Order: sequence, then structure tokens, then C-alpha cells
Amino acid sequence: MKRQTIAVAGTGYVGLSLAVLLAQNNRVIAVDINAEKVEMINRRVSPIQNEYYGRD
Repeated sequence: MKRQTIAVAGTGYVGLSLAVLLAQNNRVIAVDINAEKVEMINRRVSPIQNEYYGRD
């Protein structure tokens, strides 16, 4: 199976989850208008906050 390049728009709960799953076998480019989220993801820190546990 050929490795694909996939773009994901938005890094909320759905977009980030999809990007992580798709990145297991593909090259994924995720984009978001929130620069802080993008920086966190580039540092490999999850921008998703869970009200019970804080940052995931």
C-alpha cells in the first residue's frame, strides 16, 4: 500500500484524533488557525484539555 500525504483541517477533538490515527501509516499535515495549538502540537504536547484530568 502506497503511503499518502493527508491534510487535516482543525486540531480539535475530532481533527487531532484523526490526524494521530492517520499518521500511523501516512504523512499527515494538520492545520489550525490557533497558533498556540500548532506550537503545542509541534512540541508533541496535546492541546486537548479534559475537565477531569487537565491536559491529556
